[in-house]
Amino acid sequence: MPSGSVGHAWGGRILGSAPRRAGAALLAGALPALAFPAPGLWWFAYAALVPLLLLIRSAGTGRRAALDGWLGGTGYMLAVHHWLMPSLHVFIVVLGALLGLLWAPWGLLVFRLLRGRASGAGVVAAVIVVPCGWLMIEAVRSWEGLGGPWGLLGASQWQVTPALRLASVGGVWLVSLLVVAVNTVLALLLTAPAARGAGVGTLVVGAVAVGSVGVWAPQPERSGTARIAVVQPGVVEGPGSVQRRFARSEELTRSLAGRELDLVVWGESSVGVDPARRPDVTARIAALSRLVGADVLVNVDARQTDATGRTGIFKSAVLVGPDGLTGDRYDKMRLVPFGEYIPARSALGWATSMGKAAGEDRLRGAGPVTMTTPGARGLRIGPLVCFESAFPDMSRRLTRDGARLLIAQSSTSSFQNGWAPGQHASLGALRAAENGRPMVHATLTGVSAVYGPQGQRVGAPLGTDTRAAAVYDVPLARGTTLYVRLGDWPLYGALGVLAAFCAVEGLRAVRRPGAVGRMGAVGAVGAVPAPLPAGGSAAVGSARTAEETPAGPAPQ
Repeated sequence: MPSGSVGHAWGGRILGSAPRRAGAALLAGALPALAFPAPGLWWFAYAALVPLLLLIRSAGTGRRAALDGWLGGTGYMLAVHHWLMPSLHVFIVVLGALLGLLWAPWGLLVFRLLRGRASGAGVVAAVIVVPCGWLMIEAVRSWEGLGGPWGLLGASQWQVTPALRLASVGGVWLVSLLVVAVNTVLALLLTAPAARGAGVGTLVVGAVAVGSVGVWAPQPERSGTARIAVVQPGVVEGPGSVQRRFARSEELTRSLAGRELDLVVWGESSVGVDPARRPDVTARIAALSRLVGADVLVNVDARQTDATGRTGIFKSAVLVGPDGLTGDRYDKMRLVPFGEYIPARSALGWATSMGKAAGEDRLRGAGPVTMTTPGARGLRIGPLVCFESAFPDMSRRLTRDGARLLIAQSSTSSFQNGWAPGQHASLGALRAAENGRPMVHATLTGVSAVYGPQGQRVGAPLGTDTRAAAVYDVPLARGTTLYVRLGDWPLYGALGVLAAFCAVEGLRAVRRPGAVGRMGAVGAVGAVPAPLPAGGSAAVGSARTAEETPAGPAPQ
């Protein structure tokens, strides 16, 4: 097979029509979702982007490449968020298409770097720059207002020990870079036989680098254990469900008496009233604390008043001891768009009539909070609520503030039969490995799970069909990881690489005779010459190799 024919076949002989190509782009973009739970094909992540890369490479113009990138990104977003459909219905398609636009510039970047006859230097450039472009997409869409960092490609490697070690150095961002780099090398090996030596060389260098990280990166030092109980009441539906769930949580907590616990953790929205205004409810939880000999961390989803005097619905982690409220309370800071508030409600409030969007906006907390349990063992904990566990910076901040145990209280009961519970629980492994701190992921209905300070699983998780109170001996650790010390340095490095690449390409475009008149749709991303008209110079036309001439159909 001639060099490059694999990529061109995608866009030419096989995908001859615009609708067929669009469908292929959507499907190719969706493939990486199989690497996440529930399928959990983590190894597939290292090849799942290859079809999309080949498709974009075969685009005849930069405009077509940008369109392929957009459709591929739309497919990716729809696939990793498909479990939101019961809540958002058709609106999820609109959101997927809007967020998919972030992949359009990446499509141009891939087109610029993967088309043509690759040299050794070109292979190295592609393997560095293409992953950096992908990482910028992940950084932008990680903003809470755009939905948050759910489905970051690196998160698919949550149970792979070398990847977790990598996360301790550069967070999930560094793992994403690795995954996209391997995909890029595979695509180049398929389309540029002359540069296979360079491709294999980059794989070897990458493998050595990852292995080296596992050897020299700082390891958290073991410093005792804590006995943590997770109470998962299971699915409770119908009239009076809030009260019945509370009663079931009480029953399960009573079963923990005599277990010598350090802390009991209930899931998100486990208490449906403000305990500060309901002393009877506080007294019931305090009685449980006395019975089991440990504080109880509950989660309140109710109308409350915070320390600044604001009154509204807060989601709060509240610590209750044997004498009642301890005064420790954390109000959720980052809310789920549409699920807990409607962005620009005056314009988008109609979304409440289409699904389970929030009827009333929740209020945001003022800042992170660490809490300390009483007694000689005084354990300092850092609480998070729901999808806040998806944000690497939040758990890093709590670790820097002194938390020795990270806790995420969650409820995925609305998505009980989908992929969301498993995906959410898996994030705890990454946060634990990034920070060198154990993490407890406690839910109402599963999946509840506990991870040690290197991201390793502790004990057995509680599945979505389980109603139980489970006790875990959680290993504690001290010391800091490089990620805690240095933060999101892969993002800044990727931004620098892209800035340097654009600057070099811009200089080349200016210096190339007549380049300004022949610039294609790639524009600032790279100086890709537009196809010459039929009457163009024969000398210039003959200089273009068969490899550089697009073999696909005319742009639609």
